[in-house]
Amino acid sequence: MTLKLLAVSAALIAFTVTGAVIPGVCDEVSRASPVRVAAASQQTAPDFTGINNWFNSKPLSIADLRGKVVLVDFWTYGCVNCVNTLPHVTGLYAKYKDKGLVVVGVHTPEFPFERSAANVQAALKRHGITYPVAQDNDSKTWNAYRNQYWPAQYIIDRSGKIVFQHAGEGSYDQIERTVARLLNVDS
Repeated sequence: MTLKLLAVSAALIAFTVTGAVIPGVCDEVSRASPVRVAAASQQTAPDFTGINNWFNSKPLSIADLRGKVVLVDFWTYGCVNCVNTLPHVTGLYAKYKDKGLVVVGVHTPEFPFERSAANVQAALKRHGITYPVAQDNDSKTWNAYRNQYWPAQYIIDRSGKIVFQHAGEGSYDQIERTVARLLNVDS
């Protein structure tokens, strides 16, 4: 067995044992493998780019949202994991929108049928989504964020820096605590 084959075999065994996700092979993240970015890695949030449609809002930009705490939620209505997170995201919006939280859903389709604006609009109604949603059919905002997973949440502070990132389901309490801390309110 060559050294290269041995290294590849060891990596595959490690992924299997730990339940890790191999980027590019598995694009959805389960509850078992959340991804987080520490607050110390603050980078300026990219703008919304290449958006096909805006729902529930006029077009928005990150610059327009300075001074607000922003939760950017990458999702698609055909993803079960995404749908499972929607009650949490809509609940955060309902609880904190009057305290300075802006939620922007970025609907980035995985399959061709998810590119239909009418289908996205129906999903918004079905899930009670009233916050702004950008339809990112060409994955330009997805790529600007270097996102790799559905669902994924990015929390942006008042100065426009990404201070928290999470992929997959779960960590709802940590997401809410981060939002509440940035808004300077009790969760």
